[in-house]
Amino acid sequence: MSRQRAKAFAPATVGNIAVGFDLLGHALDAVGDTVTIQRLDTPEVVIADILNADVPLPMDPEKNTATAGLVRLIAEKNLSFGFEVTIEKGIALGSGMGGSASSAAASIVAAEALLDEPLSALERFDYALTGEAVASGAAHGDNLAPALFGGIQLVTSIDPVRITPIPAPEGVVCALAHPHARLDTRKARAVLARDFDLHDFIHQSGLLAGFLAACFHNDLEMLEAHLADILIEPLRAPLIVGFEQVKQAALAEGALGCSISGAGPSVFAWCRGEEAGQRTLDAMSTAFRDAGFEVDAYLSPVDARGARLVGENQ
Repeated sequence: MSRQRAKAFAPATVGNIAVGFDLLGHALDAVGDTVTIQRLDTPEVVIADILNADVPLPMDPEKNTATAGLVRLIAEKNLSFGFEVTIEKGIALGSGMGGSASSAAASIVAAEALLDEPLSALERFDYALTGEAVASGAAHGDNLAPALFGGIQLVTSIDPVRITPIPAPEGVVCALAHPHARLDTRKARAVLARDFDLHDFIHQSGLLAGFLAACFHNDLEMLEAHLADILIEPLRAPLIVGFEQVKQAALAEGALGCSISGAGPSVFAWCRGEEAGQRTLDAMSTAFRDAGFEVDAYLSPVDARGARLVGENQ
């Protein structure tokens, strides 16, 4: 007999990782969203409750990032049953930490546990992507792939789906500082509606190529030389009060690189080991506090685990 109830957790993520806009992301195991699903006798999706959300979220299943994919799943798989969903938000909305992807990933992993037949990895990604598109207005997988599968993920296409895991450099950790401010993803994407200089595009392509080569060769010197964003960061930085001070604080502590996490306003830095990561995180947090914000501070390996079942699943 199939399970009647399942609970899943999916981690926060760092989207773009500076060099790979809409292409790269990695999991951040310090925080995430949790979704609990109870099997219903009727083929429908019902949102029972949304816990710990800092702003009101849609109760319409077709408009909520955690449930839009489930609506599609029921229709395409012609299921005779449905899902009652409870969402527990651990990631602040508009934080740049992949909250919509985390909810969508946790939801599809919990729902899959209630199916009579498992989904393939690509199906799991595709259904969860439906929810991500509802949240941001665009279907991009840089947050969703690491939220689902963990580690560093490169998404070069979503139709067809092409995802490549990237090896994490040994000992590298991520320090992430989240100021208590909200930056809507749609607003952060709107400032990018412009033409880019061909020379800058070539430069950024070289940074991405060098970053990927550094990961595969476990070369931290090469990584430090390439972990930068000259295209997107300059346009989004003015939207984040205190960004330049936070970045300089991280680099002064010896960070390999520092940039905006996803759409912001969170800022991340990659560091050589936990001790350096903690020093960097403290410096970044102090800089944000000096800019007038309360701060949540997270330290995580860059190869953190992805979405998984948790608790008692019946």
